[in-house]
Amino acid sequence: MAWHVTPDGTYEECRESFEWSFPDGYNLAHDLLRKHADADRPALFQAYPDGRRETYSFADLDRLSNRLATGLRERGVGRGDRIAVVCPQRPENLLTHLAAWKLGAVSIPLSVLFGPDALRYRLDDSGASAVVADPQVSETVAEVAGDLPSLDHVVEATDGVLTDAGTPTAGTVAFADLLAAGESFAIVDTDHETPAVVLYTSGSTGPPKGVLHGHGVWAGHCPAYSMYFERNLDGVYWTPADWAWIGALGDLVFPALHYGQPVVGYPMGKFAPETAFSLLAEFDVTGAFLPPTAIRMLMCVDDPTDRYDLSLRAICSGGEPLTSEILEWADDALSGTVVNELYGQTEANLLVTNCREWFPARVGSMGKPVPGHDVRVLDSETGAELPPGEVGEFAVRRAGDPVVFREYWNRPEKTAAATVTDEKGVEWHLTGDLGSRDEDGYCWFKSRDDDVIITAGYRVGPGEVENAILDHPDVAQVGVVGVPDETRGERIVAFVQPAVGVTGDDALAAAIQDLVRDRLAKYEYPREVHFVQELPQTTTGKIQRRKLRDRIEG
Repeated sequence: MAWHVTPDGTYEECRESFEWSFPDGYNLAHDLLRKHADADRPALFQAYPDGRRETYSFADLDRLSNRLATGLRERGVGRGDRIAVVCPQRPENLLTHLAAWKLGAVSIPLSVLFGPDALRYRLDDSGASAVVADPQVSETVAEVAGDLPSLDHVVEATDGVLTDAGTPTAGTVAFADLLAAGESFAIVDTDHETPAVVLYTSGSTGPPKGVLHGHGVWAGHCPAYSMYFERNLDGVYWTPADWAWIGALGDLVFPALHYGQPVVGYPMGKFAPETAFSLLAEFDVTGAFLPPTAIRMLMCVDDPTDRYDLSLRAICSGGEPLTSEILEWADDALSGTVVNELYGQTEANLLVTNCREWFPARVGSMGKPVPGHDVRVLDSETGAELPPGEVGEFAVRRAGDPVVFREYWNRPEKTAAATVTDEKGVEWHLTGDLGSRDEDGYCWFKSRDDDVIITAGYRVGPGEVENAILDHPDVAQVGVVGVPDETRGERIVAFVQPAVGVTGDDALAAAIQDLVRDRLAKYEYPREVHFVQELPQTTTGKIQRRKLRDRIEG
């Protein structure tokens, strides 16, 4: 165990007795793979859309990641180097992260949905020296590699871990060819604070920021994982969420491996509710992380328990408040399956959640702070804690908390701007999210302070979308906002001021949508494009996104 907590106590007793305690020489790969007594237990049930099925034990993942780590080391990749992972839910994704951590390198999960601009920026900003990419994006990675002086190795994850299913894209090497002989590897010396992973998050202004976490980050997620899966962890776990995001990797995949439990991998692409129910039934999934959008799509399937033999006990979900309809549907249509809301962000994930064994859920509330995380509502200017019921900014104490990020990659000024020191000299990370706590300790989300759009479970920075649209020669100004959407949570809407002499029409709107879809990501394109003569601005020239949202919501 990477911490101590009273296992059978009440919520209050666990909060009081909790203390983080990482062993000397802590390394993520050892924690997730080598510490388990039964190494032959299944760790990954891998399914593919073509019907193939594979099973990997903890020992299998250990041996294969050893070979990959050796192959990378032979090519000069080592401690502190950055290794990007651009793979969907398939074994190469997990193996690359594990190999990186064994090397003392830093892994960078990136989405296969990213276009060339999004990939180029993140690979360049991180200084990645190697990237393992799925065939669907390896050509794009090879295309941008010429612009990236630090990128020495592009590896294509062909059609299997141990087989070379074809000739890789020009400028790349096949994943199978990177697996060196020999199945042992001595993990380099690390501890829980050693840099391990950089995840990119989108803010409302400026380019995406790299968020650096240490080796303790995934163990730091486990107390919340235990809570929202109702402290009954022996089972099988699955999420449709992209394995490029902290919501998939941190909320489900790596905590499951920490506890010695298997996960299901399936590169679904666009979410398909019937396929989801089939996977849940086939693999006897007991716990799932499902974004609210996915849950709403599942709700459209008639009589799921009659059609599918489900073992599902609990669902966790986050990104937006869960409605009473969702909770009632799960209780009724899924025969009492519990749905627990959670709250976190890339910089500090899984700070608040629910656990019915400990306290009843309240519709609209994110739950209560997780043991091990000191979460408060503060005045963001002074650091003073606000009384119950008063709206302020959610913040978490930085010192000693393994889920709180170390720093924004190469952006010390951004790290400082997200930190406030209270009158006692204690540093707090400001989440940028506004809300309150009530007299009973429940946390209530009010709004995001930075205009980040959450659409279908993805966090999208309007600034990045605006910058892409501004590259179109017929666009003079643009403002991008998120507005409520029944299915997606929020949909992306662009207000475009055409260039002088240009008339905004359907053809230009389609061209703008294609531009964003191709250059950034398929989920980032604006679902609506409205043409305006001018955009509302502040006296300093900043676009007033609130007024743009009011035009839609009003």
